[in-house]
Amino acid sequence: MPLYVCNTRKGGISDAAKEKIAKDITDIHCDVTDAPPDFVHAFFFEEADELPLGNNAAVLHGNIRFGRNDKQKAEIIDRMRASIHTHSGLQADEISVSISDTPASWVMEGGELLPEPGEEAEWLKALDQKIAATNSS
Repeated sequence: MPLYVCNTRKGGISDAAKEKIAKDITDIHCDVTDAPPDFVHAFFFEEADELPLGNNAAVLHGNIRFGRNDKQKAEIIDRMRASIHTHSGLQADEISVSISDTPASWVMEGGELLPEPGEEAEWLKALDQKIAATNSS
């Protein structure tokens, strides 16, 4: 978590551009939210026809942990749209970006429920201790 899924028409974004966009997705999300980079996941799918893109050349949807404010969400949306535009060459008005909130308690990473925003450092420390204890057994 967060999970970002980008859907384009077949061949709409090159593999090289996808790599740059995925890096930007991680960097932008972490810059805006202070979340650890290991939490961020980006996936790309291509559709052979119009489905489900409508008039858009690319659709990016992100599920992020509940607790981010409207200013953070707007910044994520604007910066990610700009990244897709910059790296793909698609027109900005052909790119749709949206975000949905998901409670942290609905998501697991490393076999543990995710922490609430702002509690990541303690959560990561506890997870590291759990892994170290498992490895020393």
